[in-house]
Amino acid sequence: MSGDAVQVSDNPAASRFEAHLDGELAGFAEYQLTDQLIVFTHTEVLPAFEGKGVGSAIAKFALDSVKAAGERKALPVCPFIKGWIQRHPEYLAITYGARAPEAKAPETDQA
Repeated sequence: MSGDAVQVSDNPAASRFEAHLDGELAGFAEYQLTDQLIVFTHTEVLPAFEGKGVGSAIAKFALDSVKAAGERKALPVCPFIKGWIQRHPEYLAITYGARAPEAKAPETDQA
């Protein structure tokens, strides 16, 4: 069993975030940039690496990068990135067109 973690990096020349595992390309998330948006168009995990957390590692790294840069909003056209954001609502604040979930009002009914 390998102790290597998924390594994710931005490859701006290819317009994609890339994940490597054991030195091999394991998956990627393609994007297009505008002045205000990073549009995630396609995410793919290579079959040999499915079920190893590669997709989630890519999504988290990519969205953390968007958040840290603070220059653009994420527009997830890709169903994988869109679904990942839905499961991780802390990224809604940087998602174009999404509203962060409202905090629930404290319960006041003392029945």
